[in-house]
Formats: sequence, C-alpha cells, structure tokens
Amino acid sequence: MGNNTLHIRMAREKDIPAVLNLLSQVLAVHAEGRPDIFKSNVTKYGEKELKEIFSDDKKPVFVAEANGEVIGYAFCQLQLIENSSVLKPVKTLYIDDLCVDKNHRGKKTGTALFEAVKSFAKELGCHNITLNVWSFNTSAMKFYESLGMKPQREYKEYIL
Repeated sequence: MGNNTLHIRMAREKDIPAVLNLLSQVLAVHAEGRPDIFKSNVTKYGEKELKEIFSDDKKPVFVAEANGEVIGYAFCQLQLIENSSVLKPVKTLYIDDLCVDKNHRGKKTGTALFEAVKSFAKELGCHNITLNVWSFNTSAMKFYESLGMKPQREYKEYIL
C-alpha cells in the first residue's frame, strides 16, 4: 500500500469503533510494558467520551485513513499557559495519544499524522508541540526523535 492512498482528516463519530480498536492496541503495549501501573483489557476513552472529544474544538483528533479504513490517530489538546508567575504565556498543542495500527506500521503513517498536527499547530499560532512517552516504549521514543522532537524535561520515579 503506497502513501498516496493515505488521507489525514479530523475524526468523526463514525470512526469511533476503529478508534476504540486502536486505543486497545495502545493500552496493550502499556499494560505489557508496565503491568504494575496499567490495567489490561480497557481503553483510555469509551464511546461516550469519544463523542464528546470529537466535538470539542480544544481537543482536535486527527485520523489516518487508508482505503476507507482508519489505521491511525492523533489525539491533541490545545493548552495555554496564562497567569503564571514564572512561565511566559505559551500556546502549546499537546499530543495526548498517537497510534498507528500494528498491521500498518513502518509505512510513514505516523509521520503523516505528525505533519498534519504540526501544520494545524502552526495555523493556531502555537509555540510548540509536546507529548509524554513512557521510557519502556523505546520504539515510540526513537520515532519521536526521528521527527525532530527533543526532551523538554524528564519525569522520574522511585518505586517503593
């Protein structure tokens, strides 16, 4: 399948079943990587929550569609730092979740999603794009670095 069949667009209600399937793939990776903190056999959002998110302008969701099938998504959140005593007012587009179907990886779908998010963030006048990635997820870390993302800060833990 060539990239010429790939279409990035905003998510619609009819995409919910495909998005739920992708959300379960993401959770499986996390539950396997950190079973001490992630539940298994659940999804981050349910159908009702997805309907609300898809209609919220501050939470844009992009989907990658190939041959009529949704094979990836990028959940985003528009964040604005205001009234901070130490931080400048900054508009950020935060990627809450990005996934490409396990059967479609390695074909630049994730890159196409990120490029769409980047264009959208530029249009909105954002200063940056941010995201969190679990340190066990080395393939995701490499992917985000390949896009030019750099560490902004590190979130440490000490397990008791």
